[in-house]
Amino acid sequence: MSDETSPVAAPEDRDAEATVRPKRLAEFVGQERVREQLEVLLHSALRRGTPPDHILLSGSPGLGKTTLSMIVAAELGSGLRLTSGPAIERAGDLAAVLTSLGTGDVLFIDEIHRIARPAEELLYSAMEDFRVDVVVGKGPGATAIPLDVEPFTLVGATTRAGLLTGPMRDRFGFVGHLDFYEPAELERVLRRSAQILNIEITPDGATEIAGRSRGTPRIANRLLRRVRDYAEVRGAGIVDLTAARAALKVYDVDPLGLDRLDRAVLRALVENFGGGPVGLSTLAIAVGEQPDTVAEVCEPFLLRAGLLARTPRGRVATGNAWRHLGRTPPSSLAPQIATPVTQAPEGLFSLDP
Repeated sequence: MSDETSPVAAPEDRDAEATVRPKRLAEFVGQERVREQLEVLLHSALRRGTPPDHILLSGSPGLGKTTLSMIVAAELGSGLRLTSGPAIERAGDLAAVLTSLGTGDVLFIDEIHRIARPAEELLYSAMEDFRVDVVVGKGPGATAIPLDVEPFTLVGATTRAGLLTGPMRDRFGFVGHLDFYEPAELERVLRRSAQILNIEITPDGATEIAGRSRGTPRIANRLLRRVRDYAEVRGAGIVDLTAARAALKVYDVDPLGLDRLDRAVLRALVENFGGGPVGLSTLAIAVGEQPDTVAEVCEPFLLRAGLLARTPRGRVATGNAWRHLGRTPPSSLAPQIATPVTQAPEGLFSLDP
């Protein structure tokens, strides 16, 4: 998958995201239900003068989980400590983080489903009783030393909520799921980002970029920067419809937001395997990628776009996938064809490599 349409943050995205990241709930675009629920939760805690319940945020990468954790700390006027599940390999690592927190601080753990099991068990007592037991020594001489932890709020983020253990999930008082954004919401995100970054953008330019951003603000902001670069080098410096279409053609992002790997998966299904069904491993070999990459990076969007289906026998290309590749679907798929996929104006984009 190209870097432009990957929902995972690249190193070069960090500074750019920090610049346009909302600081308060009132500035946060989209996710209306979760935002309203958080507002009630946080304001209630402020009135009581106690830390709010622990918060679990789930959803695909790039939808705003880290941003919301920072907003939680800002709304509470508390300190924020950020870490990630893979970085906590031992219980002692977590104990060091917990004992360094101040009263009312917010601890954000990204990809919390990947936290090591010994650390997860230590986290249980910290979340419930604000206490941790640190084991010193080994074998029969080992001693558990209880340490008090200042009252804090844990904000956990996960892209794989189903991998969380039951005991961990049950300890969160608030669970919010972040959905993909609608194009109109992404247009608001783009207009706000363009204003902060001093980019001149037209309404039709914002609409074009939003429609190819796979429902993800991170991708929308990344494509905005790429179109800006193109407009500055080969255009008039304005992000308009013409610049957006030309730039996204250069970066191989088609009208649906599919990139080279997405289309390779669809072509392999249609051309190599007659539309499927085909197993994940076989499909991954056909496109020269790892199965995890196909399953975790490509498939979620292809499924949501109605281009691919999972069946007990394997992956299947839908009627819309055949149509998107410019092919006539088999008669057996005809009843399943939904609204035709919007095609780019002739000459502006080619689905061929």
